[in-house]
Amino acid sequence: MAKLEQTVSDERPQLGPNGLDEAVFLIAPNPGQPLKPLNKIASGGEMSRIMLALKSIFAEIDRVPVLVFDEVDTGVSGRAAQAIAEKMSALADRCQVFAITHLPQVACMADHHYEIIKTMKGGQTSTSVRPLAGQTRVEELARMLGGVEVTEKTRHHAQEMLDLAHRQKGA
Repeated sequence: MAKLEQTVSDERPQLGPNGLDEAVFLIAPNPGQPLKPLNKIASGGEMSRIMLALKSIFAEIDRVPVLVFDEVDTGVSGRAAQAIAEKMSALADRCQVFAITHLPQVACMADHHYEIIKTMKGGQTSTSVRPLAGQTRVEELARMLGGVEVTEKTRHHAQEMLDLAHRQKGA
């Protein structure tokens, strides 16, 4: 069996009648970079985004009915966050997609939006889920945009994001 170092070089193991004992996924995350083992160079967020890309490609073949992405947008913002949101929205045409996110670019593209609320009482943590729609959704997106203090400008921006997402999805 070839060692990992050989796999990364030009001396790749040959597939035999019994297959290979080990598979290594090689990627070049940026143009001009050499191929490197995915498990050595990708962060958790990058792994999630690679999984999103793979699931987008294979969605019609594997027909998995439900996908869950936990903070697939970690470490990105702006256009990259929008691209992730668009991929997940397109994927949701083929299966049910759940996404845990802190980015308004991703949240505004969702067909349904929920707030997860954690509270402490008597030394115990409890979690509840609240569906968001209409003005409560605008308020949550505005909070995601502006932080603690929600202003009329952040509310307006949140509503504009929802309107743009609605138009983009053709709904």
